[in-house]
Amino acid sequence: MNLSVTRATEVDAPAIALLRTSVAGRLTRQYGRGHWSHAVTERGVLFGLKGIKTSRVLVARNDSGIVGTLRLATKKPWAIDVRYFASVGRPLYLTDMAVEPGLQGQGIGRYLLEEAKAVAGAWPSDAIRLDAYEGAVGAGSFYARCGFREVGRASYRGVPLVYYELLL
Repeated sequence: MNLSVTRATEVDAPAIALLRTSVAGRLTRQYGRGHWSHAVTERGVLFGLKGIKTSRVLVARNDSGIVGTLRLATKKPWAIDVRYFASVGRPLYLTDMAVEPGLQGQGIGRYLLEEAKAVAGAWPSDAIRLDAYEGAVGAGSFYARCGFREVGRASYRGVPLVYYELLL
């Protein structure tokens, strides 16, 4: 597969919103309604792109267009409890990862994470942190296979989460 990863621009916002909404729809059909069952708007994606110094949105492209995305940010997401993580000076938080449902399992997500590690190292950063839904709906086992270490479990507003970290 001809695949490249670049930093997203505002022009990419509609395609990113469509991709993330498609993934949310697939999860809802497969696991029922949950916190993952929301449509993503172009406006929401643009908000993530505006933090030039605090955020990086990456996109994976093949010949047909954007097939994967993720966001790295310096700001801690609301559901992360830092007490579970290693004490580091410059962590980044990985959110909004999505891979085209029909292309999952073909290495796109792993490729995106490898690029995210390179971006984080050059930022510079000491660690990448994330949370995943607990159970089958979550991608925890994927992150573990990509080198992330489970560091804790918590419940945020009734949603069971698993925390993962990769020290750089």
